[in-house]
Amino acid sequence: MKFIESLKNVWKIEELRNRIIVTLGLLLVYRFGTQVTLPGIDAAQLAGLGDSTSTGLLGLLSQFTGGAFSRASVFALGIMPYISASIVVQLMGIAIPYLQKLQKEGASGQKKVNQITRWLTIAICLLQAPGYLASLPSLGVPQSAFLLGTGPLFYFSSVSILVTGCIFAMWLGEKITDKGIGNGISLLIMVGIIATLPQSFIQNAATRLEGNNVMLILFELVIWFVIILVTIMLVMAVRKIAVQYARRTASGGYEKSAMAGSRQYIPLKLNASGVMPIIFAQAIMFVPGMIGGTDLLKDSAVGAWLVTNLGPASMFGFWYNVVFALLIIVFTYFYTAITVPTNKMADDLKRSGGFIPGIRPGSETSEYLDKIMSQITLPGSIFLALIAVFPAFIVKLMDVQQGWALFFGGTSLLIMVGVAIDTMQQVNSYLLNRHYDGLMKTGKNRKASA
Repeated sequence: MKFIESLKNVWKIEELRNRIIVTLGLLLVYRFGTQVTLPGIDAAQLAGLGDSTSTGLLGLLSQFTGGAFSRASVFALGIMPYISASIVVQLMGIAIPYLQKLQKEGASGQKKVNQITRWLTIAICLLQAPGYLASLPSLGVPQSAFLLGTGPLFYFSSVSILVTGCIFAMWLGEKITDKGIGNGISLLIMVGIIATLPQSFIQNAATRLEGNNVMLILFELVIWFVIILVTIMLVMAVRKIAVQYARRTASGGYEKSAMAGSRQYIPLKLNASGVMPIIFAQAIMFVPGMIGGTDLLKDSAVGAWLVTNLGPASMFGFWYNVVFALLIIVFTYFYTAITVPTNKMADDLKRSGGFIPGIRPGSETSEYLDKIMSQITLPGSIFLALIAVFPAFIVKLMDVQQGWALFFGGTSLLIMVGVAIDTMQQVNSYLLNRHYDGLMKTGKNRKASA
């Protein structure tokens, strides 16, 4: 088979083989760290923490950390503080001239932006770590589990370890990007999500087998594969904008005839914003429940409705998912607008001697690209919203366990599919580059023999 032959070719390339081994080794180190409980906490008494973080938004957070959040692990914060810092820096780059200047300085500027992101990651960790430790008793960890008590020494040492764990995870991700097959941070998140998949499936399957519903298990798997295919289509779907590049003449001008130039395409992605709208929407969905629980509204009908219908516990409820879907559509437009620089694309196209047939270079090209992005963003945002709320449909219509339902859509599925596609493209590029080097070496050998 061609696929098996491709796998053999992957292993034949020494550089690619070494990068894969490094990647697997670093991922193994990260998975080992998620099993190490914080010093001073009895790991045998964390069953309550696992139960309280197995469903809802806390279950999703535990999923992103590969279960470390529900084990009070040294990697309990996972890589999420770094993701939050990256989002903040990216959004601040719109309003802060200094960051805009750094983003235009190429590699040196990006290096400074990365350094700012790292420092901001540490600041976020210093805020999240005490909050996580303080929430452990309310999440089901008994006082007897704290072997050294919960005094200042415990908080100081545990906060230091949690911050160090996040920084170490960030370092692992960067090393995978540099020395491995790339996409280090994304691979850490994906591996964490996949690590919880077998347990979620087995728990759901055991429940089905108790009711002799074997066919229902098979039906769920079929639906799961179908939603994976739909997600792949969403991630890879592009609108190709034809571009004509004029050929430079001997006199220094440009020859813009269709026969002289080369025709290429600008691929505009149907879902250019990725999973970011879902992440933004989930962050906003914490707000209604918090407002409803304030002293001003907690005893009122409005506060009770907000907590009941829009709180974290109602993640699979009707009104929660209606508001969630609308927020995703809004944030998809917002994030696409700030991350797809149509003005810069038009300027770069003009400088390189390219133009869209029938469209004037410059501002008219920018307006045309902006119009196309607006047209394709609407169906893209609707599809993204449907995939995000699909787990709620699965829970309500088929009574699937919430842990297993999270894999039927939302951030988890999009991250798994997106990272898997990016990784396959990375490996494929190595194969293509190797093929090109091989031709060059053959040419040299032929020349030498001649």
